[in-house]
Amino acid sequence: MHHNFLFDLDQTLLDFHASEYKALGIVLRSNGLSFSDAIYWAFRAYNKALWLELEKGTISRTELFTKRFQDVFSRCGAAAAGLDPLTVNDDFIRTMSVNGVLMDGALEFVARVKRNIPGARIYIASNGATVNAKGRIASTGLDRYIDGLFISEDIGVTKPDAAFFDICLERIGEPKSSCIMIGDSLSSDMLGAKNASLDSVWFMPSGNIEEAVKAYGITYCASSFDELFEILKKWSSGRCEAAGRPQRFMPRMMER
Repeated sequence: MHHNFLFDLDQTLLDFHASEYKALGIVLRSNGLSFSDAIYWAFRAYNKALWLELEKGTISRTELFTKRFQDVFSRCGAAAAGLDPLTVNDDFIRTMSVNGVLMDGALEFVARVKRNIPGARIYIASNGATVNAKGRIASTGLDRYIDGLFISEDIGVTKPDAAFFDICLERIGEPKSSCIMIGDSLSSDMLGAKNASLDSVWFMPSGNIEEAVKAYGITYCASSFDELFEILKKWSSGRCEAAGRPQRFMPRMMER
């Protein structure tokens, strides 16, 4: 039996926003459009809202990709006339895929997990485009430590749907008790783990932490890779030493 760690990708191991900013600037300028911090922040806010709608099942992936660039085009004025939002979206995803940026300390962290936790397997469990995820993972060297990828575009279901995790578990081939979900998002990672009855670690939490822990049934919280490593090590040891659920370990959260 292995210790199966299911990691969200963006803002957990990879700095999605750094890649997003760089890629959006490259793609807009290559299409003769202006780019500014204001355009990026508007894109980022609307994109986040659209992904939440996708998680709820109220829009499709194609609608998300279309709407986010229609909104960008509206901010760029007449210069965007004649551009196809899906074509530009494809360019954006390809550009992001070769511009991966690691969260500070992420590569050292996954190497430490592999080196120090016997039977550790690291999987990526992420909503998003497959080419984007695979490309950014490879461009950062993170692929050397990954045992498998579960990307919503391939699976056909998005987090927080329990069916997403059912497919992950089927492919891993080991019981739920051997798996734990680690991620930054309440609405996809933590709710998904709750829906699938998996242990979870909310990484880099913010806001009302106690309320969120209760609402989403979060097992652990970690505010740094050092804390996260200690949690995963304790969780793994608890599985080996006891037949039941490991003791809840909630490290002191640093004020931010």
